[in-house]
Amino acid sequence: MKKVNFLLFGLSLVTTTALANLNVIADIGGEDASPYFEGINRQEGAQSSPVVPPAPASPAEAEAAALPVATPELTPGDVADRPLQLPGIGALFIVGDDDASRIWLQAHAEQLKSLHAAGLVVNVSNLPALQALRELAPGVPMAPASGSELARRLQLSNYPVLITDTGLSQQVTP
Repeated sequence: MKKVNFLLFGLSLVTTTALANLNVIADIGGEDASPYFEGINRQEGAQSSPVVPPAPASPAEAEAAALPVATPELTPGDVADRPLQLPGIGALFIVGDDDASRIWLQAHAEQLKSLHAAGLVVNVSNLPALQALRELAPGVPMAPASGSELARRLQLSNYPVLITDTGLSQQVTP
């Protein structure tokens, strides 16, 4: 009986020791996170440098990092008007970096501004293209974002389109 208890005790020590070792499954690059764990792993009397988190990126850098944005479910084209019941959504529009969206933005810039509409740019490759779209409708906020989930939920395949709490349409009326 003592032999069995000793064997079980020995196996539990081996298992516990094996689990304590770190096994690297994949190294896909990125920033080394070990400085963040120094406080956890610090030994008594050991010296360590303070952890300094990376400086936050500027809004322009953060936005550029989000690009390119592609939403394969959405392409430029005609959208049939459709009633919706989305209380509280406000006014949201979807555009991309294409001729149809540019023409639509220019034609409806003032109405979008008076509706306090916010835009999602669902297909755009770089920051200069995004800035060019913003210049077509000054004062109207637009952000790059995937429209995949919105397209799925609204059964939408084309843009430009304005979505309000009462419906979606390519026509914009304040």
